[in-house]
Amino acid sequence: MRILLLIIAVAVAGVVALVVTFRPGAAVERAAPGQLTLFQWEDYMNPPFLHDYERRFREDPRITIFADEDEAFAKMRAGFRPDVMGPCYYEFPRWQQAGLLEPIDTAKLKNWNRISPTLRNLPGISAGAGKVWFVPHYWGNTSITFRTDLAPEYARHPSWNILFDPKYKGRVSVLEGVDDTVPFVAHMIGVDAYTMNEAQWRRVQEKLRDLVPRTRTITSDDSALVQGLASGEIVAAMTWRIVYSTLKRENQPVAFMNPPGGMFTYVCGLVMHKNPSSVEKATALIDSMIGDEGAVYTIEKIGDEPANEAALAGEPDAVFARQGLSRDMEAMLKSGIFQRRMRNKEEIISAWTEIRAGL
Repeated sequence: MRILLLIIAVAVAGVVALVVTFRPGAAVERAAPGQLTLFQWEDYMNPPFLHDYERRFREDPRITIFADEDEAFAKMRAGFRPDVMGPCYYEFPRWQQAGLLEPIDTAKLKNWNRISPTLRNLPGISAGAGKVWFVPHYWGNTSITFRTDLAPEYARHPSWNILFDPKYKGRVSVLEGVDDTVPFVAHMIGVDAYTMNEAQWRRVQEKLRDLVPRTRTITSDDSALVQGLASGEIVAAMTWRIVYSTLKRENQPVAFMNPPGGMFTYVCGLVMHKNPSSVEKATALIDSMIGDEGAVYTIEKIGDEPANEAALAGEPDAVFARQGLSRDMEAMLKSGIFQRRMRNKEEIISAWTEIRAGL
């Protein structure tokens, strides 16, 4: 999913991920002998997720950030070999089918049973008895974060149509990845992006072509979205919940839309690369990331809700209320539109790339 550390170099051929580590002088082009590589969204590589691992092995993982999963997949197909990665539920099957994943032994995860049973039993994650392809880590929402002082009419009547409102042309933003923007826009015209036929896909493409010239930016960089909304340069942006929660902590006049029909809901998790440098260390890193410290950090600082629901028992109701979340995970997951894998995704990626370029 992504906060203040992201720097992306975009070239015609693709996107190059930024390498960061937390210890001075530790940024390297190649992992040290025995050092794991974590390939993850920018929000979910922060110290609270890593402390248990660091205490056990007296070392940090090397961290490489990806901006979206299409970039991450292309980088791995080109030969990059991390040990642990953080895709979302709709994406991991593509990585599995490409032969990039190793099953994870849940008996080696002391925090496995702290994960919500609903998430532990997601269809398709089982890799056989006692093993999974995908360990749920957190879940959250995609919707519109907007300035309530600059667009007060949408505070009274929330609608994603703000993206097409002529009044705000040039002051809106959408996410770069197809897994968010394409289903989002499809839903606005009554099309289910997960089952759409060719005729419906053509309608969605026309709507996307209508959208692009209305935008100020098309980006998945949370820091840029936070800055744009805080300054008023952007009035409304398609975002993940973290942009909203960051702005709320800064006392900015913003809201996160929950229009009729609900928000989009994603579940993201952790997977292990095929033949990792150390299965023991990779498993321990996954266990560290789903632990209690990271779970509390997820809801308090990021604004998503951790899969480790047992860690939230001591959290006050005010924390959930501030983030617009509920203790009833199942009700929240059922209240919106669950993000799934789109058919013909490669075709959709190609079309969206051309549309963004004005072709």
